[in-house]
Amino acid sequence: MQVLLLQDVEGLGHAGDVKKVADGYARNFLIPRLLALPATPGSVKAAEQARQAKIRKQARVLSEAQALAQIIDGQTVSFQARAGEGDRLYGSITNANIAEALQAKVGREIDKRKIELEEPIKELGAHTVTIRFAPQAEAKVIVVVERED
Repeated sequence: MQVLLLQDVEGLGHAGDVKKVADGYARNFLIPRLLALPATPGSVKAAEQARQAKIRKQARVLSEAQALAQIIDGQTVSFQARAGEGDRLYGSITNANIAEALQAKVGREIDKRKIELEEPIKELGAHTVTIRFAPQAEAKVIVVVERED
């Protein structure tokens, strides 16, 4: 029996694939668990259209991410913070602070989870921070932390 997989099935295939399986496996396991449907010309065509739409959406999201990365790349963001001895901050500069400052500077929403900061910045000076919007779209931002008067 030919089935159209609705979800990834380990050892069989990925969602959208058309596979030939034993009748009992399809009737007793795949179809009742909504992992697959019988492969009819209509369902195969609908799955292909959905796959094409997904590819177009991924391409659009990637191009938007690359455009945003190009806008942000090389930007400098400055913060004023209280610091003690040894130029250590009393508080810290976090992903959320950086995202908020960039958002105010470029006028576009920045997701704080995209900012790769291993730990919050706790020292005065210039720090280079990477923002990864997509695997092929990343930007480097310089974060300058100065002593508050």
